[in-house]
Amino acid sequence: MPLTFRPLIAALAFSLALAGAAPAQEIGADFSLPATDGRRLDPEALRGKPYLLFFGFTHCPEICPMALSEIALRLDELGLEGDRLTPIFVTVDPARDTLAHLRDYLGWFDPRLIGLSGSAAETEAIARSFRATYRKVPTEGGDYTMDHSAAIYLIDGAGEFFGHIDYRDPPESQLAALRALLAAEKDNHHD
Repeated sequence: MPLTFRPLIAALAFSLALAGAAPAQEIGADFSLPATDGRRLDPEALRGKPYLLFFGFTHCPEICPMALSEIALRLDELGLEGDRLTPIFVTVDPARDTLAHLRDYLGWFDPRLIGLSGSAAETEAIARSFRATYRKVPTEGGDYTMDHSAAIYLIDGAGEFFGHIDYRDPPESQLAALRALLAAEKDNHHD
C-alpha cells in the first residue's frame, strides 16, 4: 500500500472508532506513562490545563515531523495563549524511543513538547484509551516502521475530549480549533 494512503486510512479508522465509541468524556480517561520532563503523566496530573496529544514515533519519515511542525507553528501563532496548552507526543515505538531520545527529538520542534514513552503494555493502554491504532510493519533489511493514527487530540482542562484536528488541515482551521479549545476553557473558569 502506498505510504500516502496510510494517513487517509488511519483517519477513516479513527473516525469510525469514534463514531461507535463510548461517550466522548471517556476518551483519554485511563493512562499513565513516564514523561520527558521527569514526571509520570496521567489524566489527573494533566487536569486543569487543556492539552494536545499526538501519537507517533521518531523514525517516522513524514507524518510525525509534519504534525509536530504544525503543532509548534500553531503554538507560536497563538503567542502567550499557546503557553496555556500542553502539547504531548506519545511514542508508539517505545523500543527505539527512549525518554532521552524523545527529549532530544522533540527539542528540535518546540521546547514545550512533552514526550511520553512507556512499556509496550503502557503504550497499548494509552492507545486504547484514546481509541488510537498502531502496528509494527516490517520493512526490507529486517527493519520496521509503524503505521499509526494521525489525529491530534484536543482535551480540555477537565480531561474531556474536545475534538481533534488533522495536521493536513489548513493552518487557519487548526488555529480556530485551538482558539475554540482555549475559549471554552476560559468560559469554564468563569462559570
